Amino acid sequence: MNRRKFLAIGTGASALTALPGILTAAEGNFEVTRTEAEWRAMLTDAEYNVMREEGTERAGTSPLDKVYEPGIYHCKGCGQALYSSEAKYDSGTGWPSFYEALPNAIETKEDRSLFAVRTECHCDRCGSHLGHIFDDGPAPTGKRHCLNGVSLVFEAA
Repeated sequence: MNRRKFLAIGTGASALTALPGILTAAEGNFEVTRTEAEWRAMLTDAEYNVMREEGTERAGTSPLDKVYEPGIYHCKGCGQALYSSEAKYDSGTGWPSFYEALPNAIETKEDRSLFAVRTECHCDRCGSHLGHIFDDGPAPTGKRHCLNGVSLVFEAA
């Protein structure tokens, strides 16, 4: 089910954060859409860089990294529920990490922007960039969804 077209334009020589105009957010037919001006009005510069330009926040800067109380993590761009606290764990990476997303909450694409092939994940409702998925997570999935805290809103149970 490939109903979305993702566009990543890059030089391959980007640092850990995307430079404006180098990488673009997911484009496609999303349930929630906004103009660039609307996204900029609702997001801080750092949130816009991560969520719409596929940047990365610095490790250890998200207060959500150390939140372990019961609840649900939602997309900051559209409010969709993405991850349960039941799947959250301390990966030691400095980013909020989960071993799985909620059903039908994210979509993935191949990311070749840092001289390596990675799996990038986006909210499937609004296309906002969340982070990357790696194959070094715990059971039961063996996956590590390494997310940018600025893309998330935590709602305690």
